[in-house]
Amino acid sequence: MRPRWKKLIWIAPVGIVGIMVFIALGGAIVMWLWNWLVPPVFGWPALTFWQAIGLLALCRILFGGLGGRGSRGGHFRRRMAARWDSMTPEERERFRMGMRARCDFGPVSGDTQTPE
Repeated sequence: MRPRWKKLIWIAPVGIVGIMVFIALGGAIVMWLWNWLVPPVFGWPALTFWQAIGLLALCRILFGGLGGRGSRGGHFRRRMAARWDSMTPEERERFRMGMRARCDFGPVSGDTQTPE
């Protein structure tokens, strides 16, 4: 029987090629969409392929983060749900009032006046 790593040794090169194809395809799509929409609408210059790749990377960094958020988000949500379930109705209402006061969602103590 062959060792397991010998069976799976082809995965790394295929994965690298797959990532490169995915990035190239994404850059081509961004470049095509930008050059189709932005210059006629706004009068901005057209993008090259490498500028489209850079724009794609910049958007990923600014709006998508650098990864690892999915597992942490699920853990946080489960932990908060467990805390919420263990609260009494009085504690839940106190928590809601505190969040309303902290986030400025409206009157805290039942008064209906709006701040001026």
